[in-house]
Amino acid sequence: MVVVDLALATICFLGQCYPVLVGQGTPRGEFQLIQRLTQDQGYGGDVLQFLETDAAVFAIHRVWLLNPKQRRAERLASNDVKQRTFITNGCINVTPEVYKKLVDCCSNSTLIVK
Repeated sequence: MVVVDLALATICFLGQCYPVLVGQGTPRGEFQLIQRLTQDQGYGGDVLQFLETDAAVFAIHRVWLLNPKQRRAERLASNDVKQRTFITNGCINVTPEVYKKLVDCCSNSTLIVK
């Protein structure tokens, strides 16, 4: 099981917690993670999708860095939770290292977003 706490902007799995970037539109609830390939720039070739609607796809993915003005890498490294919230369009951004750990252990797990 993978748990994202929106108030703390953290993701926890295998007994460890890591900082994440989240957005105001990040949906709460219980979801199934599904690894998907993507050709879209900035995602590293794949994402862990957890929800698809008519208007959007929500996923956990490597931190998206194609808009330098957003300073996502710096925000992700910040200890200030406010720096890590309200930055994405609803996806959950993690470091490449955390993404690899997550894929290796939990790519078909249940995701709880609270």
